Amino acid sequence: MHLSIIDWLIMLVYFIFVLGIGFALKRYMRTSTDFFLAGRSIPAWVCGLAFISANLGAQEVIGMGASGAKYGIITSHFYWIGAIPAMLFVGLFMMPFYYGSKARSVPEYLRMRYDEKTRAVNAFSFAIMTVFSSGISMYAMALLIQTLGLLHGIVPDAWVFHVSIALSAIIVLGYIFLGGLTSAIYNEVLQFFLIVAGFLPLVWIGLRNVGGWQGIQQKLPATMTHSWRGMTHANTNSLGVEVVGLVMGLGFVLSFGYWCTDFLVIQRAMAAESEESARKVPIIASIPKMFFPFLVILPGLIAVSVTSKMSTPTPAPTAMTQHAPVALDEAHPHGIIPVKTDPISGRAVMDAGGNPVYNYDLAIPVMLLHFFPFGILGLGLTALLASFMSGMAGNVTAFNTVWTYDIYQAYINKNATDEHYLWMGRVATVGGILLSIAAAYAATSFNNIMDALQLIFSMVNAPLFATFLLGMFWKRTTGTGAFVGLLSGTAAALTHHGLTIPSGATPGIHGGWIHAIHTYPSDMAQNFWTAIFAFTVNLLVTAIVSLMTKPKPEEELVGLVYSLTPKPVEAHLAWHKRPLTLAVGVIVVLLALNFIFA
Repeated sequence: MHLSIIDWLIMLVYFIFVLGIGFALKRYMRTSTDFFLAGRSIPAWVCGLAFISANLGAQEVIGMGASGAKYGIITSHFYWIGAIPAMLFVGLFMMPFYYGSKARSVPEYLRMRYDEKTRAVNAFSFAIMTVFSSGISMYAMALLIQTLGLLHGIVPDAWVFHVSIALSAIIVLGYIFLGGLTSAIYNEVLQFFLIVAGFLPLVWIGLRNVGGWQGIQQKLPATMTHSWRGMTHANTNSLGVEVVGLVMGLGFVLSFGYWCTDFLVIQRAMAAESEESARKVPIIASIPKMFFPFLVILPGLIAVSVTSKMSTPTPAPTAMTQHAPVALDEAHPHGIIPVKTDPISGRAVMDAGGNPVYNYDLAIPVMLLHFFPFGILGLGLTALLASFMSGMAGNVTAFNTVWTYDIYQAYINKNATDEHYLWMGRVATVGGILLSIAAAYAATSFNNIMDALQLIFSMVNAPLFATFLLGMFWKRTTGTGAFVGLLSGTAAALTHHGLTIPSGATPGIHGGWIHAIHTYPSDMAQNFWTAIFAFTVNLLVTAIVSLMTKPKPEEELVGLVYSLTPKPVEAHLAWHKRPLTLAVGVIVVLLALNFIFA
């Protein structure tokens, strides 16, 4: 494709602005606290936008758009079941522990609550997870540039994917290396507004072209336009998950495991100027988060509706008549979704049955090309690029903090100067970018990056959530119990993944690498149940081992366990400014949204 001068100028101004923020903030990076925690001086509303923007990377924009095209409006459960309740829980109950303990990272909190070995397991596993997440954002950005032909005629076609990865790495490295977390946070706020400005016109134009929501309902199977229909059985809905797997796997284990323990988002709240502000950060973030399905999932539904026609209404399938998920069978409309091609060889990708694999990750990019004219196209592309930058930067800043504080300072060089740790943080930034590049190439084997991310979360966050849950609310939990439980939960996740496989997949990175004894209807169903197994095993093993070992004295647990921690004082706040009041308001709107789209 060929962009106009206006399109190029919009993207150029954005990149200059992003790097300019890094240069402007470099002179304020005097200590390691400034670099890693933004000096704990950022206002709550800024941290709130950064809180969701750090999560608004490729996995949100591209991944949710892909899932919307692949699974339908049922993908909204990732927000209304799989995000908002956990975000409210973090603000009301968990931020007092994180902020009040003065821990510099989530692994450091684990050291204070449990012991050094538990911290080590989390630090290393989290560092690996952030690298993979950053790599997925990098892969998505390179895929976009290659697919849209932005560098066609400038770089040989065979090198576009590789050059794109290198360019994205250099830009993110630039502003994180210079301005640390502060630079990342203010860029994330900028990126939030860019994404909204770029995607609202896309949704509006797309809906007009397909006849609005009613037009989508007429063209797609019923299970793709109702969020709760067919959830009684895994084979009667497009996601391939029954209600127990959805509520327990996504709504509880994966959701709470991510939002309550992932330092990537917690780090933004910990940068707030006070504990009161830190508690409000996730709650403030949950308000726009509720409405993001209309911004990122709806374009996916529009993409498969554009050229799709259903001559007769399709009734909701039943378990007796349907033997495969609706979204994965031949009746599923593909609209303008292209067939997936290998980014390196350029050949079409086929599944185990020899059928073409559709690249749902391109749902939003092809929507931009299909509907946006020159000028507005530049804004839309900049919004996409902003989401990738946000995802990469968020993971890299979390990686350099955990590496420096929880690995390097804890085990390699314990007594260095603060200036040395600031230097090490910048070195870790370079290392994180290089590792992310390697992860970007590994991500090419998935046709939906949301499937890849949920797999990572089920391996790391799901067992970790059990460790946090017991540690924060049961003072009898011991360090040995947490350590053994965490290892057992992770081993259970790996074992379950090795013994199961999604329908139509080949043994390997999708599962079944030990021996496939069970087939799930979809990758997502496998991920949800992997998370449930990991959490359950960790919970049981931790509880049993804790009862057999000696706990810490209660005086050492003050501020770290709920029953031994002074409750936040809110008497000085007006009723409408209290975190609990805000949370109740969010829940009312959340229930209404679930009812409307049921």
